[in-house]
Amino acid sequence: MTRVVVDPVTRIEGHLRIEAVVDNGVITDAFSAGTMVRGLEKILIGRDPRDAWAITERVCGVCTTVHALTSCRAVESALGITLPPTAELIRNIMMTTQYVQDHVIHFYHLHALDWVDIVNALKADPKKAAELAQSFSRWDKNTPAYFTDVQTKIKAFAANGLGIFANGYWGHPAYKLPPEVNLIAVAHYLDALEWQKEIVKIHAVFGGKNPHPNYLVGGVPCSINTNEVAAINSERLNLVARLISQADEFVNEVYIPDLLAVASFYKDWASWGGGLKNYLCYGEFPTKGYSRPEAFKYPRGVVLNRDLSTVHPVNATDSQEIKEYIASSWYSYEGGDKVGLHPWAGETKLDYTGPKPPFETLEGHEKYSFLKTPRWKEDAMEVGPLARLLVAYASGRTDVQDLVKDTLGKLNVPVAALFSTLGRTAARGLDAALAMTWLKEYFGELMERVKINEVSTFNGEFWEPKSWPKDAEGVGLTEAPRGALAHYIKIHDGAIANYQLVVPTTWNGSPRDAKGQRSSFEEALIGTPVAKLDEPVEILRTIHSFDPCLACAVHLYDPQGRHISQISFE
Repeated sequence: MTRVVVDPVTRIEGHLRIEAVVDNGVITDAFSAGTMVRGLEKILIGRDPRDAWAITERVCGVCTTVHALTSCRAVESALGITLPPTAELIRNIMMTTQYVQDHVIHFYHLHALDWVDIVNALKADPKKAAELAQSFSRWDKNTPAYFTDVQTKIKAFAANGLGIFANGYWGHPAYKLPPEVNLIAVAHYLDALEWQKEIVKIHAVFGGKNPHPNYLVGGVPCSINTNEVAAINSERLNLVARLISQADEFVNEVYIPDLLAVASFYKDWASWGGGLKNYLCYGEFPTKGYSRPEAFKYPRGVVLNRDLSTVHPVNATDSQEIKEYIASSWYSYEGGDKVGLHPWAGETKLDYTGPKPPFETLEGHEKYSFLKTPRWKEDAMEVGPLARLLVAYASGRTDVQDLVKDTLGKLNVPVAALFSTLGRTAARGLDAALAMTWLKEYFGELMERVKINEVSTFNGEFWEPKSWPKDAEGVGLTEAPRGALAHYIKIHDGAIANYQLVVPTTWNGSPRDAKGQRSSFEEALIGTPVAKLDEPVEILRTIHSFDPCLACAVHLYDPQGRHISQISFE
């Protein structure tokens, strides 16, 4: 057996370390370790609850906006604040925009190079690449001249050592795309770099900037007046309309066609990376107010054991449903390591007991991560786009069912293919397609409200602390692009008394619980083949399918812990 160490894997919400035990070319055990701690929950104690969104939003600049929204929802839940319909629409526009941009970035810039061989694109015939691209897409840049230009850029990269792509696993036997598909993917990788900086201007219109757009407890921090220079006027609304149209074209004529084209060559990956069989979704995109989750676009619920005939209800305020454990985490609880705490009763007491850095392996250490281990009714859960689609599918949402069935038909794979690395990657694309549809819908509804001057964006009824109760508690639930996100708050005398964040990576990337149950990352790696121990692209494929990372330095060790090599990904 060989223990392969990949550290760090992610730069999203800290660094992630993966240690995988490989026996006869197959992963038989795995350990997921969060190796960085920030302590934002401690920073929030004693602060004004109305300011929490601005601090929590800094958790992550990639999935920007989601923590601000969740924090506002937590405070609004605690204080009984309801939003004006126009403010709710604008929040939905902000969130669907985030989904679309985030998923495109993930596919091209965080995940594609696990499947796409850049060097192999040099062997492509640009004319054949254009003919192939035009056969499944109407993107007007798919021409022989364009692909020739891109290939020339790649040649220039290659002549200078490939630059940021220098240390990839090019030529690895796991890469299966023909040269022309590789060239198409690289070309659209470059297109996506340019496009993604445009769509976030929607955040700048409604939130003042990106990353970290502004939010407001009780509404949104913008006013609408079509004739006012300092407000969201006709010019800015027309800009948003153009950006949405451009995004619609990119998602449906570039991203989705490329996703299906790449997936068609990797159908074997429908057999690996399935991991857990339980899926949690908090629900997202309110249509009749945040207090009515039954009217959300994405329903709230849990699917257990991949049984799509039943959706179990979720109550995040029930102290017996969601608990966080620390049996394998570098924390201590007053009640001991074996107890689980509901986030409202959560404790954040660091207690590092791991090896003294620098170290080669965490083998032999019962505690091995700074991530706590959340459980729903004692069960480990996968969260993210796949969980959203499965809960919606099982809930009978016909738009989701039709989209899933259509995609499975195009790839000629069974429903079981969803439960895999390939399925998880495809689900993110379908998530983006749905978000794109809803983004257009929300903007259309906003424009209808503008026409009748129903443009109130703030409810200030409970803005002043003197209107608050002495003690209050609330929970904000959001489906971030990466999955189920919750902020729990307790307020005492107008200040934050306790604040706990349970983020998607906590669910998916956490260590074992006291029962020895693995979480999503660890379980998904079991059974994954690894062809070359010094180039473990298969590990990256499965871990990246959860969308935790891009840049990483891979450190590999033999069974005796001796350093073999280091490979840097940029």
